[in-house]
Amino acid sequence: MSEPSAATDVRATDPLRITRWSPRVRWRVAPWWVRVVLVYAAARAVTTVFVLTLASVQDANPWTGAKPGYFEYANLWDARWYQIILLAGYPSVLPTTPDGHVAENAWAFMPVYPAIVGALTWFAVPWNVASVLVSLAAGLGAALVFHRLMSRFLAPDRAMFAVVLFCVAPVAPIMQFGYAEALGYLLLAAALLLVVDRRYGWLFPVIAVWSFTRPGALAFALTLGLHWLWRWWRRREDPFPMRERVLAASVTAFAVVLGFAWLLVAGLATGDLQAYTDTELAWRAAYIGYGELVPFTAWFQSGGWWLGQPLGTIAVLALIVAFALVLLSPAVRRLGIEVRLWSVSYALYLLAVFFPQSSVFRIASPLFPLLGAAAIPRARWYRWSIVIVFLALQVGWLLICWGIDGRDWTPP
Repeated sequence: MSEPSAATDVRATDPLRITRWSPRVRWRVAPWWVRVVLVYAAARAVTTVFVLTLASVQDANPWTGAKPGYFEYANLWDARWYQIILLAGYPSVLPTTPDGHVAENAWAFMPVYPAIVGALTWFAVPWNVASVLVSLAAGLGAALVFHRLMSRFLAPDRAMFAVVLFCVAPVAPIMQFGYAEALGYLLLAAALLLVVDRRYGWLFPVIAVWSFTRPGALAFALTLGLHWLWRWWRRREDPFPMRERVLAASVTAFAVVLGFAWLLVAGLATGDLQAYTDTELAWRAAYIGYGELVPFTAWFQSGGWWLGQPLGTIAVLALIVAFALVLLSPAVRRLGIEVRLWSVSYALYLLAVFFPQSSVFRIASPLFPLLGAAAIPRARWYRWSIVIVFLALQVGWLLICWGIDGRDWTPP
């Protein structure tokens, strides 16, 4: 047997060389996008275990038989509305309840996501599989863009940990279900990054797609308007050239128009200009009955339904104050004015039009850029603790909102 070479001895005994190729070092030297992909894949694998465990004890329900497979189970609830849109389109005549009110129907859901999933089904991919694949791909894209956004404000390790929190967040399972949320996250992260980098021209196509994917473009129009005012106010410290003023104002006006576009499309297609709002109101009728959309009242109505009065009103006011204090905190202020303006705008949008019930966690999830503030502490015990807490909340969200127990009234 030949003697080992000197080079082999050095490789085997040199502690520096061993350390250099340890998993921890390899992680640190890997490109940022590789680390994001690995984080996203690991998070989705953990969530898949949670989902399969829950599916294994799921009884028969209106959507599936008992103990459904993953892809079937990932297409419960609103996922079926998207499939209906692909197969039957939108109704030209609004369906009504026996007492004449507009009933729940497909106009509550926008067409971009089912169109993309439908394109994938042209290649003989079943709907249940295609919907999950599109959500997974969009979620990965959102994680990658979110990392770029956070890297504008945070140190590299903190930006990466913000991505970890995004991937394990309590409602993160929605990024592997047949919902349009993941695509909405991608478009939101891209839009915020473009505003931060002041690449206003690229916002036109992003907003155009977003406006027909998920609600929120109107809130982003407010963000853009506030951003324009902020830049004009600080034009001496941070120059605001005329070209950028015109371009930013133009894309703001564009976002306002596109923010109302789906309402107009639904109105023209059905002959009822209130088609979209009446459709959305149908989802809250089970709680408070039918009525008109009166801005900035739904949260107080919900507070009264859940907690009674005056406790319901007190709880809503306390939540508003708490959210304001969060936005004023030093950690959130480190994320830049654009993230804060979006958070204010979207919170006002929700306060104006949304009736809080079990889907409030999913509907509030576009506030995910605030996770950057939670990523700032570097203590290992803190980081491990918040990941464990998030995963526990993920299980809780799945149990409460996704699994179906009889006549379930807690939709996600």
